[in-house]
Amino acid sequence: MTAIPAESTRATPVVLPATKAVLWLAGTVFLALALYYFIGIDQGATSVFGSDMHIHEFVHDARHFLGFPCH
Repeated sequence: MTAIPAESTRATPVVLPATKAVLWLAGTVFLALALYYFIGIDQGATSVFGSDMHIHEFVHDARHFLGFPCH
């Protein structure tokens, strides 16, 4: 039996300019902080959006699942 030599494959690195990297990082940090606020901090009385409880009730089960107290 003869062995067929496997072709050598190399991963091509993704080259990202520094300005785009900073934009991606800033966008990711903003999204993460917004998600953290809506799931972990927004609780009606301390809500930035007033006394509206829609966001609180929408993420209520996720808040408990992730270990954030809300009562």
